[in-house]
Amino acid sequence: MNARAEFASSEHDIAALRVPPHSIEAESSVLGALLLNNAAWDRVSDILLETDFYRHEHRLIFAAIGILLNSNKGADVVTVFGYLQNQGTVDDADGLVYLNDLAQYVPSAANIRRYAEIVRERSVMRKLITTSDEIASAAFNPQGATVEQMLDKAQGQLLAISESRRAGSLDEWTAMDDGVVKVMDRIQHLMDGGQDEVIATGLEELDIRLDGGMRPGDFIVIGARSGHGKSALSKTIGSNVAKAGHAVGEFSMEMAEAKQRKRILSGISGVHLSKLNHPERLNDFEWTRISNATDAMRKMHYDINDQGGMTIDQIRARARSLHRKRGKLGLIIVDHLQLLKGSDPKAPRTYQLAEGSRGLKSLAKELGCAVIGLAQINRTVDKEVDPMPRVSDLSDSGSIEQDADVIVLFDRPFRRKPDLGPEWKNYTRAHMAKVRDGEPGYLNLFFEGEYTRFSSWPATLEVPTKLVRSARGREL
Repeated sequence: MNARAEFASSEHDIAALRVPPHSIEAESSVLGALLLNNAAWDRVSDILLETDFYRHEHRLIFAAIGILLNSNKGADVVTVFGYLQNQGTVDDADGLVYLNDLAQYVPSAANIRRYAEIVRERSVMRKLITTSDEIASAAFNPQGATVEQMLDKAQGQLLAISESRRAGSLDEWTAMDDGVVKVMDRIQHLMDGGQDEVIATGLEELDIRLDGGMRPGDFIVIGARSGHGKSALSKTIGSNVAKAGHAVGEFSMEMAEAKQRKRILSGISGVHLSKLNHPERLNDFEWTRISNATDAMRKMHYDINDQGGMTIDQIRARARSLHRKRGKLGLIIVDHLQLLKGSDPKAPRTYQLAEGSRGLKSLAKELGCAVIGLAQINRTVDKEVDPMPRVSDLSDSGSIEQDADVIVLFDRPFRRKPDLGPEWKNYTRAHMAKVRDGEPGYLNLFFEGEYTRFSSWPATLEVPTKLVRSARGREL
């Protein structure tokens, strides 16, 4: 073979490698089986669309079969030919002779499900190639899009392919008899001491209000005045979740990662935060507690990202990355919502925050974890007769109330009025303002500012009741 022939042969081989994945045999077998046995339609219609076929004529024929069968009309060589003829596409479908060849292509419809799976698999491969080309083109020509926006779009495109493939392989209908058996099995599982699919906050009264804890997919908003301990409450919950063996990711856009770790160390060790800032004041006993807490923290999967001013696209990209790294996330914390930037910085602030809250709710469902978003309270609440924040007091609230599954608002009377008696120092009144799957109400928490941690109110300690809010209009 001369050089020119070798070059031509090489080019042919390379071109062959770039032919999109497909199986003409599997496509022909699916169509032939359907023409032979219309009852086989129910075995393939849940996983195949006409766009899954590679050849154009196969798409036309499959669509014609589907329309005829869904209209309670038979689909055979003659009826499909007639339908295509009426549509003016019979020549595009290669005519009556090709339809007859398809009907004789397979001896039976017994293996049609497997043929359909092959067609679907090749379709997914082609979508991956197309998406990869689109991602590459976007990277070569961003047209003003940021890297974060391109990453988020690319991840979304790939996830859409994965979700469509998974959805197409499942029967989404559940019969009543199957469903009620599953419910009873779940009840029996719990009766036998099994665990429900909840993520406990570690705060007993809060978990009771949440009917056991946070659910995967929940978007939870925690709101309070500035300086009242929103971050401390979220870190208490995050630490408890991580100690229980779940992976936690925190976006700390207001405080450096090192300071966050120090606060968590103080809360777990029970050593005063000021002493961690001045280690020369530590005694041997406190060093031991710090050492034990450090060993416990090293076993926890509690990751912190302290990049400031992120967009929801950046949050999603980093959360997905952490999800892949850890295998499964139990909780994501965003501190705080008002620091999220919108994809369009020129848009009104309420629109940007609405975009963020919707994105976090979507992220919770996508990753199957709980998401806690901290929110600031408007300063105007200080002018109210009743100091307990309401949902309407959330800064730039926008769609927060609509998107959130749970909203927890809290108030620390001693923080506002330091002249109150010492019995008020640790008291926190929390309001479950919204619980999508439960009843709103109030609960009591114990706050230890020196350790930046919350806990359940001790049963042995009397709740300071003489000024506790019982109805709107009472003053603390």
